[in-house]
Amino acid sequence: MFDFVMTEEQIDIRQEARELVKWVPRQMILDMDADNIKFPKEFLREAGRRNLFGCRYPRQWGGRDMDWVTTCMVMEEIGTLGYIFSCTFGVGAELVCDAVILHGTDEQKEKYVKPLLRGDTFAAECLTEPRGGSDFFGTTTTAEDKGDHFLINGQKRFIVGAEGADYFLVYARTDPNGEPHKSLTAFIVDRAEGVETKYLYGLLGCRGGGAGRVVFRDVKVPKQNVVGEINGAYPVFNTMMIPERLGTSAMTIGAARPALEIATRYTTRRKAFGKTINEFQGVSFQVAEAAMLLDASRAMVYATARAVDSGAEPHVIRRMVSETKKFVTESCQKVVHNAMQAMGGIGYTNVYPIERIFRDLRLATIWTGSNEIMSAVIAAEWYREFARVTEPRLARDFEADSAEAFAEDEKIYE
Repeated sequence: MFDFVMTEEQIDIRQEARELVKWVPRQMILDMDADNIKFPKEFLREAGRRNLFGCRYPRQWGGRDMDWVTTCMVMEEIGTLGYIFSCTFGVGAELVCDAVILHGTDEQKEKYVKPLLRGDTFAAECLTEPRGGSDFFGTTTTAEDKGDHFLINGQKRFIVGAEGADYFLVYARTDPNGEPHKSLTAFIVDRAEGVETKYLYGLLGCRGGGAGRVVFRDVKVPKQNVVGEINGAYPVFNTMMIPERLGTSAMTIGAARPALEIATRYTTRRKAFGKTINEFQGVSFQVAEAAMLLDASRAMVYATARAVDSGAEPHVIRRMVSETKKFVTESCQKVVHNAMQAMGGIGYTNVYPIERIFRDLRLATIWTGSNEIMSAVIAAEWYREFARVTEPRLARDFEADSAEAFAEDEKIYE
């Protein structure tokens, strides 16, 4: 569990998170997977009561003045309950809170952040639209300036917490003719007249999070509910990508961890050909690879968390967060695959929760920016960084370290 990177205080908070995990009734997990619970308000209220939300935020607003390493550790522990628990845990108290804490006013923090971190209210982020998700600047939801308020019209979909949230962080177009980076605004929109949860999705996994489509029809939003600047949603979006993608990485480790633990225990008890199956390399190597991938994933998450905590340059953080999200989510899907493979047919049934974990984690490489988008960000930032760090005055020219390095006629680029 990498205790060696944690302080005593962080280990104590981890134990608090584990106590919350133990508190959750088995039936709640089953009811969420069966969609009998549409949104886990009881769980979120209990998490707020235990002061586990937003531990990196200032105490003034309900946090604990901790850091991203602590946040990732808590998110991993919550993830062990099931991916949807950490999704709902993080969407409001990490994503929405992050926007308001970093870009909002003190009045907004008092009104919206404090009760959210206490577990008294619930929030959701509204970014993805029916016409696209990754194309952030293609947003078609509009907010028309009416003097003392804005009038919002449009739709958002795949919104975790569409059913259950008391307010939404909504991105809308406020300048129909402006440059893409300077045309959108972020708003806090209360669930009120004109706000409707129109459709709840039937999902392969991650059920019970109230994921649906939210429709806004002539919704009046006061100007004091603008987060940041008018036409200034881009800086909000940029900072939100850290909790979206780094938080996703941490909770994915947590969601995959039980699969490895269950497979490890099973393979030390199940016998075939006169001995326990962990004695067969074909089985134990599956478990070994899964353990390696989880450790590598955790190392990457904590390294990236430290980069964010240290205030590394934004382009470095963008690359590292994107690398982490892609590597961890793909690695953890492989962890669950290996666990099921090691257990054989019984792992494919609901006698064990491996099949639910398998279904849940299929979401990991799709949401908060697909892993193809992560690759695009990584490539763009890597090439830019490469150009900076390989200037002759800064670095050795490794290309020259070969016997025929100066055979210029052989170095043809066009």
